Amino acid sequence: MPDFHAVTEAFAVSPQITVADVAAAQAQGFTLIINNRPDGEAAGQPSGAEIEAEARARGLDYTHVPVVGRPTDDQVRAVDTAVRGAGGKVLAYCRSGTRSIVTWALGQQASGGLNRQALIERGHAAGYDLSTVL
Repeated sequence: MPDFHAVTEAFAVSPQITVADVAAAQAQGFTLIINNRPDGEAAGQPSGAEIEAEARARGLDYTHVPVVGRPTDDQVRAVDTAVRGAGGKVLAYCRSGTRSIVTWALGQQASGGLNRQALIERGHAAGYDLSTVL
């Protein structure tokens, strides 16, 4: 069973997904998968190309914005642009989901989306502490 954490009605984060998890994402109505994990970060992790191939075979969009450490402004903008243009539910993943939710939250903050307190509350509800990064 995949470990998808809803942050909003249209955005969720997850620890590393498998090829099989793509079917679950499709069944739950996701239209875009964002991979925030660099390939080769850990032995045995599925490659982005494997996840992308399965996503596209199932009619889902896919984008790869690898983040190492704190996301850069360019990475934040890339994720924010992808989320805004998704036209449906978005699932973002990395090793634990933390880089994905941080990158998204920084984009929300920069674009005037949710305010800091609302982002912290949504992060907490999803199981992530955003208070030290926003």
